[in-house]
Amino acid sequence: MTKLSKHFLSAMAAVAIAVLVPVQLAAARTSPDAHASATTVQVSGKEFSFKLSTKSISRPGTVTFNFKNAGTILHDFKINGKKTALTKPGKSAKLVVSFKKKGKYSYLCTVPGHAAAGMKGVFTVR
Repeated sequence: MTKLSKHFLSAMAAVAIAVLVPVQLAAARTSPDAHASATTVQVSGKEFSFKLSTKSISRPGTVTFNFKNAGTILHDFKINGKKTALTKPGKSAKLVVSFKKKGKYSYLCTVPGHAAAGMKGVFTVR
């Protein structure tokens, strides 16, 4: 190999490394913490109760509540100031909620009389 081609290959390798290293560093910065606090909770609601796959998370973060109306009439799911649309029997709705601090958060169905009949509970952020 000539001296010129060795220098050319060395320069090309340096360029490749200079391009790839920042991309990998950016991915490393966002991956671990960006998804660590995201949780999905399955919620089933029917006359007149809710069943959650988990009723707590270990630290503040974002929770996606996948609500399924397992009942025979319209229901919704409300927590931390956010709620799904009224959902028809057999249909589902997704609700993404950000919990910024520890605490107990009440959830309920907002259809008149449903919470009083038992469609309510408490979700805990530890």
